[in-house]
Amino acid sequence: MSECVFCQIIEGKAPASVVYSDGSIIAFMDIAPIVAGHLLVVPRRHAELLGDLQAGEGSACWVVAEALARALRGSGLRVEGVNFFVADGEAAFQDVPHFHIHVIPRHAGDGFSLSFPEDYGRVVDRTELDDAAARIRGGLD
Repeated sequence: MSECVFCQIIEGKAPASVVYSDGSIIAFMDIAPIVAGHLLVVPRRHAELLGDLQAGEGSACWVVAEALARALRGSGLRVEGVNFFVADGEAAFQDVPHFHIHVIPRHAGDGFSLSFPEDYGRVVDRTELDDAAARIRGGLD
C-alpha cells in the first residue's frame, strides 16, 4: 500500500516518532496531535477497517493502547484522563485508511470535546432497542 502514509511509516519510508514497535504493532506520535502525547497504535499489516483485521490483530492493538495509556500517566505529561478513539470508516471520521487506535491524553481545559446530536439522552422505546439488538445478533457469525 505505497500510498498509505501508515504503511510508509511502517516501511521506514516516512518519518515517525515511534514509541512502541514489535512484530505486529507499531505506535507513534500523531503528527497533528489534539494534545501533547497523542499517540496512534497501528497494526503493521495493512487493514483499512476494523472488519479487515485478522483474528488477534485488534486485541493486540488494544493491549498496546492500554500499556501506552499507563505509560502516558507516568510520563510527566499533563494527563488527567485518557480517551481511546477508533474511527472505523469515513463516515466515522477515519482520515487515514489504515486501522488505528488514537490514545489521547486529556486534561481539564484541553479544548477537545465531542458534540452530541440535539436529541442525545432521549430514552428510546424498549421495542426499538429490542429490534436493534435482534438485528445485531443476526449479524454475529
